Amino acid sequence: MPAQLQSTSHGQTLVLTIRHPEMSNALDPAIYAAGIEALNGTERSAEVRSVVITGADGTFCAGGNLQRLLARRQEDAESQAQGVEALHHWIETIRAYPKPVIAAVEGAAAGAGFSLALACDLVVAARNATFTMAYSSIALSPDGGASWSLAQAVPRQLASEMLMGGGKVDAERLHALGVVNRLSQAGSALACALELADTLNARAPNALASIKELISEAPQNTLTTQLAQERQHFVRNLQHPNAGEGISAFLEKRAARYQ
Repeated sequence: MPAQLQSTSHGQTLVLTIRHPEMSNALDPAIYAAGIEALNGTERSAEVRSVVITGADGTFCAGGNLQRLLARRQEDAESQAQGVEALHHWIETIRAYPKPVIAAVEGAAAGAGFSLALACDLVVAARNATFTMAYSSIALSPDGGASWSLAQAVPRQLASEMLMGGGKVDAERLHALGVVNRLSQAGSALACALELADTLNARAPNALASIKELISEAPQNTLTTQLAQERQHFVRNLQHPNAGEGISAFLEKRAARYQ
């Protein structure tokens, strides 16, 4: 069975499921392309307010297809770089997508699968899930933004341990470090992620888009620059009809109905 990224709707949440059973849901160029297409196609859709990325059959994603990587060693450097760039385009699309993206992790998230989870805005993981930056185990360095994401999320020494040592890290430890937002029982990560998505779906989409953009830009900004960006977003959102609805609903003690 070829690698697939299946798309289903759960209310206002789009669920993208990696399905490649023979390879433990290893990634494939077809998956990158489908992921980019799905996000680009729903970026302006009022029907979709959040996205959940998960894996089929109790495994999130085993990372790269090692058989394909071995074959690609025969290619020239430019062709190899293009293969990596395809993954990176999907990662950048997730980061730039103006709506919340949640990873729902069951089983293993290894290599680029771990990178994919880190690219999401929030991570829900089953208590028995494991995360591995396995690159150094096969004499490779990371891709998919792993070095950037981990350097942002954890102390340098821990990022070095994960990337250089390549050992498994359990969901409980990542939850304690703040990398995983929610822990669920085994088999319930998707349900927990959808519940979290429903909470976000009830909030104003324009405000969430601003928050995601501000968080993304903060690491490279000075405080002065970030304050200017916050001012710009605040005024824009204050002028949006959703602000009138949100403030009125709060004062009237009723649920807001956002556009």
